[in-house]
Amino acid sequence: MMPDAPFDPLAGEKDQADADREPDAEAAISDAPEAPSDSSRNRERANYRGASDPLFGFIIAAALSVGLTPLLPDSVELRYTLAWGALAGVSVLSWLLGTMERIGQERPDHLGWGILYGILLGIPFLVFLSQHVLGPASDRLFPGMSAGSLLAFLVFVMPLAETLFFRGLLQSQLISWLVGLLATLWNVVLFFPVMWGSIAEHQAVALVIVILLLMTNMLYVYVRDRNGLASAWICQIVCNLIILYLPSL
Repeated sequence: MMPDAPFDPLAGEKDQADADREPDAEAAISDAPEAPSDSSRNRERANYRGASDPLFGFIIAAALSVGLTPLLPDSVELRYTLAWGALAGVSVLSWLLGTMERIGQERPDHLGWGILYGILLGIPFLVFLSQHVLGPASDRLFPGMSAGSLLAFLVFVMPLAETLFFRGLLQSQLISWLVGLLATLWNVVLFFPVMWGSIAEHQAVALVIVILLLMTNMLYVYVRDRNGLASAWICQIVCNLIILYLPSL
């Protein structure tokens, strides 16, 4: 049988001192700053790297488009590729190094709304303006292009660059209607030098084209606000196919 431990008259005082220290330790732990979460660290890192200036990128791309007009008078495809590539390059750099919104998982019904809006806008123009406006305009906007090259521009190059830049980068920092106006200005700067001779002879047709570009760009920013970036992307592809590709066939 083990002998009882000797009585320690200071044991009670030690226990009381330990009990008095425990609330102080808990208070110190509660007052300590919380460790930053992964999301906050990522946000701080993105802010530290800085966001690119989208208006500066817009000016650079527009200046490149205008400057290439006299340098590449007979190579419309190369000029379009470089100009849209500049827009896409600014968007990708902002996505990698700045604070551009990431594309999340999209809902199928949102993509369906993008297709529906594109059809609702494109079909009336195709029915009423196909022979007198859309067909000649498509031939002048993309002169000498084969059906395959035109399809690649309208489905891949143009929607990719303009959706990422205007609806992805620019619309996250500016109000929607201003983004629609800037996108229309971009289209005018890009397309009108190619068809300048026709514009000088047919001002009414040029006005109809500007109104059409404005309506489509306003639709894209609306779909972006309502259903997301991927839906606006799909909507532009559908509009391009109906308004620009089918009349050229």
